[in-house]
Amino acid sequence: MSGTSIATNPYLQKLKTRDLSQPTKLTEPGFVGFVSSQRCLVFKNSVPPTLVALQNVFTALERRCPDHVEPDRWRQALEDCRRFLSQWGQQAAALGWTARDLFGLHEVPQMPHVSYRRLARYDCTGLCWLLRGCEVVALTDSTAAIRHPSGTITTYRRFKPAIGLLGDSLDDFH
Repeated sequence: MSGTSIATNPYLQKLKTRDLSQPTKLTEPGFVGFVSSQRCLVFKNSVPPTLVALQNVFTALERRCPDHVEPDRWRQALEDCRRFLSQWGQQAAALGWTARDLFGLHEVPQMPHVSYRRLARYDCTGLCWLLRGCEVVALTDSTAAIRHPSGTITTYRRFKPAIGLLGDSLDDFH
């Protein structure tokens, strides 16, 4: 850095003190965003989540339906998110659930096909998008139990397994 230390560089000093739980206009890997590629609000996923940070992300999601998501699914997700945050938000934050875990969507490819839908990728889809009017009845650090109208319970896994069958890689064997 040509003789400039972090203490004397105002840009680095500002960057060091920035609150990463608030929206920013960065599009680096490790960030999650909801709006179009022309205006992307993003949130650092490695920041320890707080209920306020999760609510800030939800507020950004409320402003506009994300690209390649059907408006009716977006409206349903907003209802589900409101209900989830009021009932489970504090516990989710305490258990380490991030904005990506709750609200995440698949990153839009540079040239998506006309049939491309972000919600088609379960492995990248956050919990609130999958509730579809159902209620969360239990929450742990790695799972959410979802009760359906029929009474059946589905388990949403925060950490989804890698795609592929057991035995596809020699790394599967110990």
